[in-house]
Amino acid sequence: MIAVDQFLGPLRDAGYDFFTGVPCSFLTPVINRVISSKEYDYIAAVSEGEAIAIAAGAWLTGRKTVVMMQNSGLGNAVNPLTSLNYPFRIPTMMVITWRGGPGLKDEPQHELMGEITPDLLNMIRVACAEFPKSAGDVSAAIMQADDEMRINQLPFAFIMQKNAIEAEELVPLPPLLASPVGLYSDRRTQGERPRRYTVLEKMLSLLPENTGVVATTGKTGRELFTISDRPQHIYQVGSMGGAAGMGLGVALGVKNPIVVVDGDGAALMKFGTLATIGSLAPSNLIHLVLDNATYDSTGGQPTVSEAVDFAAAAVACGYAQGTAIDGMDAFDSTFTEALQNPGPHLIHMRIASGSLPYLGRPTIAPQEVAVRFKAFLAEP
Repeated sequence: MIAVDQFLGPLRDAGYDFFTGVPCSFLTPVINRVISSKEYDYIAAVSEGEAIAIAAGAWLTGRKTVVMMQNSGLGNAVNPLTSLNYPFRIPTMMVITWRGGPGLKDEPQHELMGEITPDLLNMIRVACAEFPKSAGDVSAAIMQADDEMRINQLPFAFIMQKNAIEAEELVPLPPLLASPVGLYSDRRTQGERPRRYTVLEKMLSLLPENTGVVATTGKTGRELFTISDRPQHIYQVGSMGGAAGMGLGVALGVKNPIVVVDGDGAALMKFGTLATIGSLAPSNLIHLVLDNATYDSTGGQPTVSEAVDFAAAAVACGYAQGTAIDGMDAFDSTFTEALQNPGPHLIHMRIASGSLPYLGRPTIAPQEVAVRFKAFLAEP
């Protein structure tokens, strides 16, 4: 067993100061310390998959990140680990607790994941090692993880058993205050809805040059690439629902305006990210949900979005502004206002289904997209 500072000290010295994740009782000492200390940034994610996406966004701004979760939540993180971190080559250190681990009598829901945790990590190309057992092992273990991530540009996981770290009390923090009630506006006209391509073209014509754009997976990114491929864009090719989390991680680390272009199906898949964004309230974030009420990339099957008011939900979660629109005139004025006023903003744009015929795909590899987007964000 080691003291929490015997782990966090060398970790901080190695440059790791951005933490996110979902709590586990095994992780209590580490989470309590990073929450209580001003030396670290900690984001309480609503799901493990969201935490992976947030950390990916923070890495794009130059941060060295740590994602913490219990192994039962690893299943939730498999999708972004394999379809976001792997193709884009985005590393993050992970601390995963070993519920149901060797010799540990645990709850029945942890039995299977306890048996397969190391094998599962190896299968999804996440190198792993047991969490260091003594203070003297910590620096070497962190160095090993750092070397692995530098060489492979992929996540590395420490698997933590019960009582690996001495207990740490949570220093009482001021209670979270409810965000000021945001403004909700319904500017829908019930007229003919535009196509996604038209909205994206107009959006690009309004954006300042220093704006970063995080586009969700599927035809949104493909159409954006077709209109104009720029270093300011990152096109998610997987990790459905992760664009908003990644955009949040980016927005918290830069002053540039950041636009997340989401889809209704993707936004519904990680609906809890609205709460995470609202609680942190990055003023430079615009969250654009293009809603055609279908899973367009898979043949146009319906989503449930016709019954959902994303703008009202965002305001309820703490966004500064939520606006429902369905026409190009309203889009022009609404998006311009969002660029001029502190956010976060959510613009719920109902659009027509369908896309360009014979739509191509980005011809630049995801890893190159990430590298150039990271370089763009680093520009003064």
